[in-house]
Amino acid sequence: MESLSYLAPLFQLDVIWTIALGTLGGLIIGALPGLTATMGVALLIPLTFGMPPVMGLNMLIGIYIGGIYGGCVSSILLRTPGTPASAATVLDGYPMAQRGEAGKALGMATIASTIGGLFAAVILASLAPQLAGIALEFGAPEYFALALFGLTIIASLSGDVLKGAISGALGILIACVGADPISGITRYTFGISGFASGFAFTPALIGLFALSEVFTQIERLASNDPPISLVKNPWPSRSDMKESTNALVRGSIIGTIIGVIPGTGSGTASWISYNEARRTSKTPEKFGTGYMPGIAATESANNAVCAAALIPLLALGIPGDVVTAVLMGGLMIQGLAPGPMLFQTNPDVVVGIFGGTFMATIFMFIFGMALIPVFSKILMIPRRLLAMSIVIFCFIGSFSINLNPVDLYTMVGFGVLGWGMHKFGFSQAALCIALILGPMLESNLRRGLLQSGDNVVEFLSGPITLLFLALTVLSLGWPMIARLLARKGGVHSNIVE
Repeated sequence: MESLSYLAPLFQLDVIWTIALGTLGGLIIGALPGLTATMGVALLIPLTFGMPPVMGLNMLIGIYIGGIYGGCVSSILLRTPGTPASAATVLDGYPMAQRGEAGKALGMATIASTIGGLFAAVILASLAPQLAGIALEFGAPEYFALALFGLTIIASLSGDVLKGAISGALGILIACVGADPISGITRYTFGISGFASGFAFTPALIGLFALSEVFTQIERLASNDPPISLVKNPWPSRSDMKESTNALVRGSIIGTIIGVIPGTGSGTASWISYNEARRTSKTPEKFGTGYMPGIAATESANNAVCAAALIPLLALGIPGDVVTAVLMGGLMIQGLAPGPMLFQTNPDVVVGIFGGTFMATIFMFIFGMALIPVFSKILMIPRRLLAMSIVIFCFIGSFSINLNPVDLYTMVGFGVLGWGMHKFGFSQAALCIALILGPMLESNLRRGLLQSGDNVVEFLSGPITLLFLALTVLSLGWPMIARLLARKGGVHSNIVE
């Protein structure tokens, strides 16, 4: 009954409006090619500063859920994925639009996203508290091992393991700038007083994901967009729904499982779900020709990831995907540390997030179905106007938190860094995760060794510590093991690329 009382703030009018606006904003951001849910969350984190935690965090979650869904709009109408999560939707969505069935394709995408999101939200509310039951067992050694395990997901966030490792190492190095967590001595500041407390995290996020994307889009301003299809009836027929039922159920389950695994994300889930739907279908030849189950499979999976990715974030402090890595910044702005102790110290916030995830998914369905007839108009907003607006928000958001001019330099610097990393194939998400987990790794390593009298065996002997160290070794060695097994068994991947 006490948990139910924590849901009360969600029914306050200002909280409802905030979640609704966040979801609508995320939907529009996701629908516009080149604007991603990651960028939307990073850009609007400063707006949550000063908000009550439940209100601010649920606004960001609304942007996340709306943004992932919104990517299907340009995938279907323009053959241009609005977000990486919707790349697989192009295969069947765009052929339907060419046949004049864009409305039905968008309707199925909306329904599938809602079903997948609600399914994963139920799992989130059921599973996360169970994982957090071990909170009181965590000390410095356990947090060190947890951070080390979290850093291993960097390899899976980059197609190139070497580039992922370089991005992670750079992030850890940048995180070392400022005061030493144990002695308090400043380091790597090069005599610049503004760096004495390190780089402000939110301006760094805004630069890394939002401003860098503007630089990337500027390079593409000269490109011409394909013509936009007209949108008519948005409701799939009964036969369409019946035909897509298996794909919907399977996609929701696959998306939830993939979302719980750190470092995977919506894009991976949608491709795996699409591949499985096609593999198990009685008519696999229809996939890629404008087939409803293809859309159902991808969209149910990629939106299920949204809620599922919050499970490792809230319960372990490890982001499930790129967007939840940025969401960690939103938690930190509120003075909250994601991880096992969050369930003990702030159960009201955790329960509020569970309820907010359900509400954002419902708002996504309402706005999605209502806006289908006008999506084509949203996609006509000039790219130059969008780029100018985003730059203005980047500067306002970075300066408004601390009113410190150094934060503007930080934002611009990370913007240039993020643009360069994207251009040359380095993972911005890997750097972001290293910025977050690097200080946690260092401080708990040194604190734990001090407590154990520099006895490494004692420091690493706890059962939870050993578990996470074993998972770290498995995470690092699994790609090699998988290749050996595939070579030995003659197994080859059938995932559509």
